[in-house]
Amino acid sequence: MTEVSNQTPLSDDELRDMDCYWQASNYLAAGMIYLRENPLLREPLKPEHIKNRLLGHWGSSPGQSFVLTHLNRVIKARDLNMIYLSGPGHGAPASLAHAYLEGHYSEVYPDCAENEDGMRRFFKRFSFPGGVGSHCTPETPGSIHEGGELGYSLSHAFGAAFDNPDLIVALTVGDGEAETGPLATSWHSNKFLNPIRDGVVLPVLHLNGYKIANPAVLARIPEEELEMLFKGYGWKPYFVSGDDPALMHRKMAAVLDQCLDDIAAIQKHARDNDDPARPRWPMIVLRSPKGWTGPKEVHGHKVEGTWRAHQVPVTDAATDRKSLQIVEEWLRSYAPQTLFDEQGKLIESLRALAPQGTRRISANPHANGGVLCKALDMADFREFALEVKTPAASYTSPTEVLGRFLCDVMRRNMSNFRVFGPDETASNKLTAIYDASGKTWVADFEPDDADGGYLAPEGRVMEMLSEHTLEGWLEGYLLTGRHGFFASYEAFVHVIDSMFNQHAKWLEKSKKELSWRLPVPSLNLLITSLVWRQDHNGFTHQDPGFLDVVTNKSPDVVRIYLPPDANCLLSVADHCLRSRDYVNVIVADKQPHLQYLDMDQAIVHCTKGIGIWDWASTDQGCAPDVVMACAGDIATMEALAATQLLREHFPELKVRFVNVVDVYRLMPSDDHPHGLSDRDFDSLFTTDKPVIFNFHSYATLVHKLTYRRKNHANFHVHGYRERGNINTPLELAIINGVDRFTLAIDAIDRVPKLHGIGDHAKEWLRGEIIAHQAHAYREGIDSEEIRDWTWSS
Repeated sequence: MTEVSNQTPLSDDELRDMDCYWQASNYLAAGMIYLRENPLLREPLKPEHIKNRLLGHWGSSPGQSFVLTHLNRVIKARDLNMIYLSGPGHGAPASLAHAYLEGHYSEVYPDCAENEDGMRRFFKRFSFPGGVGSHCTPETPGSIHEGGELGYSLSHAFGAAFDNPDLIVALTVGDGEAETGPLATSWHSNKFLNPIRDGVVLPVLHLNGYKIANPAVLARIPEEELEMLFKGYGWKPYFVSGDDPALMHRKMAAVLDQCLDDIAAIQKHARDNDDPARPRWPMIVLRSPKGWTGPKEVHGHKVEGTWRAHQVPVTDAATDRKSLQIVEEWLRSYAPQTLFDEQGKLIESLRALAPQGTRRISANPHANGGVLCKALDMADFREFALEVKTPAASYTSPTEVLGRFLCDVMRRNMSNFRVFGPDETASNKLTAIYDASGKTWVADFEPDDADGGYLAPEGRVMEMLSEHTLEGWLEGYLLTGRHGFFASYEAFVHVIDSMFNQHAKWLEKSKKELSWRLPVPSLNLLITSLVWRQDHNGFTHQDPGFLDVVTNKSPDVVRIYLPPDANCLLSVADHCLRSRDYVNVIVADKQPHLQYLDMDQAIVHCTKGIGIWDWASTDQGCAPDVVMACAGDIATMEALAATQLLREHFPELKVRFVNVVDVYRLMPSDDHPHGLSDRDFDSLFTTDKPVIFNFHSYATLVHKLTYRRKNHANFHVHGYRERGNINTPLELAIINGVDRFTLAIDAIDRVPKLHGIGDHAKEWLRGEIIAHQAHAYREGIDSEEIRDWTWSS
C-alpha cells in the first residue's frame, strides 16, 4: 500500500470550516433536486415547495463535493492553476453547487444571485423546463466535459493537460464509468504525457459501491487487487476509505497533499534535468458511501450506501407526508441557517475557503478555451499547390499533398497544434508530418524504434489504437483553446459516433445560447482509406455511413466536404483549420487519384462549394439534355468517364457536368447556412432534366438533402449499396452501380431523345461490364485502360 508521509495537515478549525463548506455544498445539491420554493427552509417544508417532477442524481454528488472542497484548499494553499472534470454521469449538482458557492455562477447568471431569491431561482432551474440538465452541460461554468456520456472524462482531462505545463486537471471517475471500454483504455494516456512540457492529470476514482441498480465492478474487488490493477496501468494509487466525515477529511487532506508533493517532485526533476522519462503519476481511489449524508433509510429500505441513493432517494415527497418529513429532516440536518446569512449568502468565514478570481475552478479560463485561444500561424496554402496543367491527366495521392501542408502548420505552431490518428498517420499518406514532429511516446523505447518509428517524448503526432481515446484527447485539447486535426479510416470513424454527437451538441448549445462561452477551434475530421479502395480489406472496411450521422446534427455546427482532388483538399483544409465552433468532416482518399483543377480553379470551386465544370460539359449556350453530377473522388472519376463515353457515342448530346464539394450546398438555404437558394439550385440542376448523381456514400443521403427541390423527382442517385468483398476498384464500383458503364446506361435510359437510338450503345456498355468483371477475376487487377484512364475531350 502506498504510504502517506503527512497524516495530519488539517487543524481543528480548518477541519470544522471545510466540513461546513462541504455541508453547504451538499445542501445545495439536495435542494436543487427537490425545492422550487422555500430555499433556506425559513418556514416548515410544504408539498407546494417541492418540484412536481423530481429529477437528478444524488448518489455521487456528496463524494464529488467532498473532492471539490479539498481541491479548493490546495488551490489556495499552493496557488494552483486547476480545472475539474465530473465523470460520473449526471453528478452535476456537485459542480453546480461549488460554482454557486464560489460566486462565479451568479456572475455568469445574474438572476441566480447570492441571496435567497437567487438561490430559489438556482434550485428551480435545475432539471426544470427552460433550465439546465442534470449533468455538466455547457451551461455549467468550469466544465469542459459533458457528464451525460460515460467513458471520456479521463481522455478529456489528458487533452486539456497536453501543452499546458502549469495546469492540473483534476477529475472524478465514476465507478460505473470505470467499467466502460473507453475509460479503461484511457488509463494508458499516462504513456503520452510529457512531464516537461505538459500539465498533469490527477484522477480520483470514486468507488461508492453501485451503479444505477447494480454493484460496481471495481468496488467489489479486494483492495490489493485494485492496487495491482492501477500499478499495472502505471499509476501510483493512494486510497481514502470510510464514512466518518472527520476522519475522511483528515485522510483526504493528507493524501491530496502527498499527491501534489509527488507531482511537484516529478515535474521539478523532469524540468531541471530535461528528463521526459515516464514517471508514475499519483492517483486517488476514494471509497465513500453512495448518497453520503443523505437519508439512511426510506420506508423500511436502506438508502445511503446502496443503489437506491443513485438518483432521487425520496421520490414522493410532494404526495406523501412521511416522505416530506424525511426530506425536511434530511435538508435541515445540514443546518442551512448556520451556513448562509440573513440575505441567503454563504457566510464570510466559509466564503474565505474558496479561491479568488480565475483561480476558482468554475472561473478558470482553461474551461472556457475561447478566452485563451490563439489563431494558428499558417502560411499561404497555395505554396503547397500541386501543378495541374491539364484536367484529369495525372494521378497523385491527395493526402500526401495535405501532409506537406500539415507539416508546415505543425512547424509554425509547436505549442498549440497536434495531429491525431489511430496508428495510421503513415498509412494515410500523411508521413510528411513527421518532418516537423515525431509521434508522442514516453513509454519504453526499443533500439529498432529509431528505424522509421518517429517516436519521441517531444513528439506532437498522437497515435494510439483507440479512436475513443484520441477523440477524447482532441476534444479536451480544443475545448481548452488549442487546435487539432484527426485522421481516421472511414470504416472505423463510426467508433466515435456518439462522441461526435455529444461534441456537436456541446458546440451548438455554446454557440447559440451561451454568449459567455467564446468560440473554440473546430473539430476537424479527415475521413480517408475510403470505401471504394478496400482492395484487400473487403466488405468489413466498406462503410461510408458516418456522413449520415453527421447530417442529423444541427446545421449551425456541422460541415461536410468532399474535395475531388489535392488542390481542393488543400483549400478545404486551410478553411477548416481557421474556423471556430464547427465539426468539419473532410472526405479524401489516400490512394493516387486523378487531379482536375489548378490551385486558382480549386479555390474558386471550393468557395462556391458546387459548380459546373465547363471543360467536361457540352451544353454551353443551351439547355442540357442530362446533368451528370458527382461528389467524392471515385464518384467524380467514374462520372467523368461516363460523360466521356456518352460524348463518344452521342456527339450531339448536351451534357452538363456538376461537381459538389460542400454537400450542404444541396440543401435549401433556409435549412442550412450553406444551402443554395432554389433559383441557384435550379440553374445548376434544371427544373425538368434528368440528373444522374454519382455519390461517394449512400444514395439516400442525397435524396434526404434534396427532397424539397423542384427537380427532385428527376434525381437518380448512385451510391454505395452494401455490396462488396475483395474487389478491384472498378469491380466494386460495378456491383454498387457507381461505375462509368452503369452511369452511361442510366443516362441513356433517362434522356428521351436517346430512346431507341441508344440501344446499341447500351448493349456495348453491358458487354464492357461483363468483360471488366471477368478481367478482375482472371487477373486480380483492373485492366490498364481502367487503371490509367485519363480524360480526353
